[in-house]
Amino acid sequence: MLNKLNEFFSTLITPSDDASRPEHTLQLATAVLMIEVMRADAESSEAELATVMRILKQRFQLSDREVQQLSALGQQTAQQATDLHQFTSLINRELSREEKIRIVEYMWQVAYADHHISAHENHLMRRMTDLLHISEADYIAAKMRAKQNMPG
Repeated sequence: MLNKLNEFFSTLITPSDDASRPEHTLQLATAVLMIEVMRADAESSEAELATVMRILKQRFQLSDREVQQLSALGQQTAQQATDLHQFTSLINRELSREEKIRIVEYMWQVAYADHHISAHENHLMRRMTDLLHISEADYIAAKMRAKQNMPG
């Protein structure tokens, strides 16, 4: 897995871009959390994947090629991960409360993309929100914003 990470990052950054490496790790952590939501109900839909890719592109201002690579690496990393703590602890260390709430909103957008929230998705969202140290009020507000901003 580390080889895949190094390969991905080496295609995106030059040696002079060393200062941006933490941003790439945060991009991967964000992608993995959204992909975990997508995988939670065992029925990943095209709409969910399209939502993940749209969010990654907009949030991180990536090219289509970079989004494809990050999505593929995120899916592989999510499949190999034994827990979510490695991703949520990085996000907790590096991001502000507002940025973490925004990630929760992104995850809800993915969950709502197929117009159905499964019990597994709901449980996973609760667990990840706890790991990100997000309050109940912020959790509910992020969920409502995601639902209101659903296309169609």
